[in-house]
Amino acid sequence: MDNDEMKSRLRESATFPRHVIAEIQRAAREGIYDIRGFGAKRRVPDFDDLLFLGASMSRYPLEGYRERCDTSVTLGTRFAKKPIELKIPVTIAGMSFGALSAQAKESLGRGASIMGTSTTTGDGGMTPEERGHSDKLVYQYLPSRYGMNPDDLRKADAIEVVVGQGAKPGGGGMLLGQKISDRVAQMRNLPKGIDQRSACRHPDWTGPDDLEIKIGELREITDWQVPIYVKVGAARTFFDTTLAVKAGADVVVVDGMQGGTAATQDVFIEHVGIPTLPAVRMAVEALQELDMHRKVQLIVSGGIRSGADVAKALAMGADAVSIGTAALIALGDNSPEYEDEYNKLGTSAGYYDDYQDGRDPTGISTQDPELAKNLDPELGGRRIANYLNCLTLETQTLARACGKSHVHNLEPEDMVALTIEAAAMAGVPLAGTKWIPGQNF
Repeated sequence: MDNDEMKSRLRESATFPRHVIAEIQRAAREGIYDIRGFGAKRRVPDFDDLLFLGASMSRYPLEGYRERCDTSVTLGTRFAKKPIELKIPVTIAGMSFGALSAQAKESLGRGASIMGTSTTTGDGGMTPEERGHSDKLVYQYLPSRYGMNPDDLRKADAIEVVVGQGAKPGGGGMLLGQKISDRVAQMRNLPKGIDQRSACRHPDWTGPDDLEIKIGELREITDWQVPIYVKVGAARTFFDTTLAVKAGADVVVVDGMQGGTAATQDVFIEHVGIPTLPAVRMAVEALQELDMHRKVQLIVSGGIRSGADVAKALAMGADAVSIGTAALIALGDNSPEYEDEYNKLGTSAGYYDDYQDGRDPTGISTQDPELAKNLDPELGGRRIANYLNCLTLETQTLARACGKSHVHNLEPEDMVALTIEAAAMAGVPLAGTKWIPGQNF
């Protein structure tokens, strides 16, 4: 029996496939959990499991070149004196300077500004490049308080109080010492080259009553001018959304488990939280029960990749979406152009997830000044703008096909599900039936 014939007869274990065997062997060698980025890799029900019902006889589609389909969205209409006006319903999620290079942060700001949308600081504070190139910048207020100061809060167009992240609800972030450069250390008031672990909860409050007090403080600091967001990692989403609204949030951000991260434990990424699909439905149900749907805006993040994902999230009741990992890919992350460099790191384009190491050859997730030179912020900004434009055009195309003159007019009845799981999670009928599992019989 030759080698090929022998391999053809082998059967891989479902319980112990090769990647599980490799991880057990790595843990036995190193004695510590694996850290990585890039978000969940396991298959979970997602927006690909939903389909739109395009218009035909019972509904009329809109002509793409003659009839307008609006994409604008206003965030923070509840209490803020100056809500954020966006031209498109796609925003850039929080990713810190430290996790990303200054060039990457500048690129994100440039691209978002071209398209009339917002970007977000992430942990570690606000850089002059990011503020200078972002027409609309959301300042993240995290448990670590790294880089936080009232002056920067007042420079922001909105404040996002981060309670949790989709990749690690209940867990804090990591920034390893090799990425703590002189500038990062100064901004975060940390020693250079020493591993930094962010707290998993805010130090000055332990529940929604304290959060209400904190939101009040932030409103006083900013003279009630800017919207206050509350971001939660998708877990007990109905209750978390309810409590965020009762605490006074203008906007709730729900981040599903497919959300990316620069660095956390693999076991956290793959085994904590719930998928984005049910999280959207649960958040919308909470807002509807409070009679606050569309009064408190909902932003959804975690695995958004295409205009189809955007349109489906909006149809389920979101006001906007936020992208993180997809934006990095648009910048050039995991590009085949750098295949040789990825090979030297023991990986390949499309598989690279060791963002924590700071050796990213594309210059995106690094603090190495030589590697960072590989990213041109002007070119990066144009790539982000192109990607955002494509997402918007795809979203409009689908909305018009369903006969909608505004993307927010998309609704759950415009969709069906391909699987029982997706039908139950999204609350839409299984294709070809009127059956929504768990809702009707």
